[in-house]
Amino acid sequence: MVAHRLQTIRHSLRALAVLSFGGVLLLGCSGKSNIVTAIVINPEQPAILFIATNDSVYKTRDDGATWVPVTEGLSNARILSLAIHPTHTSTIYAGTLGDAVYRSVDGGNRWSIINAGLKEHVTVVNAFIFFPRDPETILAATTVGFFKTVNGGMMWDELSSKGMDSVYIVSTALDPTDTNILYAGTSGGVYKSVNGGMNWRESNNGLMRIEPGNALSLGVNSLVMNPMKTTTLYAGTTRGAFKTIDGAASWTKIQEGIGERFIAAILVHPTVSTTLFAATQDGVYKSTDGGEHWVTLNNGLANLNVRSLVMHPKDPNILYAGTQGGLFKTMDGGVHWTALTIRPKG
Repeated sequence: MVAHRLQTIRHSLRALAVLSFGGVLLLGCSGKSNIVTAIVINPEQPAILFIATNDSVYKTRDDGATWVPVTEGLSNARILSLAIHPTHTSTIYAGTLGDAVYRSVDGGNRWSIINAGLKEHVTVVNAFIFFPRDPETILAATTVGFFKTVNGGMMWDELSSKGMDSVYIVSTALDPTDTNILYAGTSGGVYKSVNGGMNWRESNNGLMRIEPGNALSLGVNSLVMNPMKTTTLYAGTTRGAFKTIDGAASWTKIQEGIGERFIAAILVHPTVSTTLFAATQDGVYKSTDGGEHWVTLNNGLANLNVRSLVMHPKDPNILYAGTQGGLFKTMDGGVHWTALTIRPKG
């Protein structure tokens, strides 16, 4: 048990090094930061957004024109992920690097830590995913596997990691047509469960070469599902983009125009599923043919190291890009970007 725990810690530290952008880790930073690590948009009132930087959480009610800090109750832990409850949109979840999970039930005015059931070694939460038919059921992707709540975070239970060699989970995807089908993007490739996380199998055919002692050779930063065909998924990794059309039985590298760049996020257009956007260390890329070819969309992006990327829930031409040097917005599908100044209203 002790040896296993030490191995998990070593894997987590190695994975942090692998998955950080340009070697920059969100550890021990001081002073103000322009790095935007996470963005989330209110699905019912999309003029309301939240962003996380290395220093704070900010909220806007006017599409990013003005902002207010919303940090009451939060510690100094860096926030890695933000998620808004799909139906109770005043409830926001924050996954941190250090304190696991926080929740606000009043639109970010006050935050409370909600870590009941998370073991003492769970401090890093990279992503959340809500079950579509019951959004009080949520999965949290952590450095030591998945944790699940069925009551909005009041209590968390650990899912099995049986079959996983790498339990540092960075990204996840859930099949909305069959929620027993779950994918985990880890520091060592992709795993799939067809029984709600009771068992897992490695799904890296075409994605990575498994070598002895080198399970962390490919970090999967983003997993996104085609909304029209759930067996088609895209993986944004530390070495480029990949696509599967058979539910992760096999993967194909899709690199024409984008190469093997570090990809932090991939988005799929909600109605034109062949249109994709990718956030990379060299800006934003777009594909209109399902990832076969990519072009850059960097006009107006003053900083090309893109850490986070989100799409407006009602107008897919509006996107927000969080970078190492601030927040940017496009109104025309990435043709032009404009910098948004994160400053308090008044």
